[in-house]
Amino acid sequence: MVSKPLDEAVRLESVYKAFVPRGRSAQPLLALEDVTFAARPGEFVSLVGPSGCGKSTVLNLLAGLIQPSAGRVVHQGRPVSGVNTEVGYITQEDNLLPWRSMLRNVEYGLELRHVPKAERRRRAREFIELVGLAGFENHYPHELSGGMRKRAGIVRTLAYDSDVVLMDEPFGPLDAQTRVILQDELLKLWELRRPAVLFVTHDLVEAIALSDRILTFTCRPGRIKREYEVALPRPRDVFHIHDLPQFRKLYDALWDDIRMEIAAT
Repeated sequence: MVSKPLDEAVRLESVYKAFVPRGRSAQPLLALEDVTFAARPGEFVSLVGPSGCGKSTVLNLLAGLIQPSAGRVVHQGRPVSGVNTEVGYITQEDNLLPWRSMLRNVEYGLELRHVPKAERRRRAREFIELVGLAGFENHYPHELSGGMRKRAGIVRTLAYDSDVVLMDEPFGPLDAQTRVILQDELLKLWELRRPAVLFVTHDLVEAIALSDRILTFTCRPGRIKREYEVALPRPRDVFHIHDLPQFRKLYDALWDDIRMEIAAT
């Protein structure tokens, strides 16, 4: 049995991932090349980089949806060798079940864990109230706005109470105002239990507002180009974070990294 380092929730060690397109003559496509990093318990880490650089591939490896071509993917000290049901995963789509009410959607993960009905209903209602959706428990997904569906998807995953939550551009399809409001709500929810979060985004402002640390990736094959500590105090005010003098310096450094990679493609 592999011992679990006390200061690591997940780790990638010298990970390579190649995809083989259909067709015998097709050459493998190298998505990730020699990627190594770890996230500590309770740490919020954002992954940023050009489109197609392998950020989502990292999340899929941690979720066990795909396996590395070389290297190791570790969760809580144990290699990820199949679908990792111990992590939460929030994608760009809300993925709510259309035949379930919002309440029963939020309960779903707890149901899979065989949490007794009364307890899972109590926890689901608690989370629904935290994001201001009390009164909509019996509405179905098609009766909710995009922002409301996104809130429901987030609390469904957080109610699952995983020690690690993977988030793949969860606010991507939303308008700018709704995005900022949900960023603020996400931070408040995260503060309640402090899971480790791996967050993929193209929005540098969002990455700075949310994160403890930001990893920039090169263009494909994705490698970690640079790591940035976000030395901004918590709790964060996402509505006025642009006003902090440290914000502009970090934003410019991140943008220089990304701009150079885009120019190289």
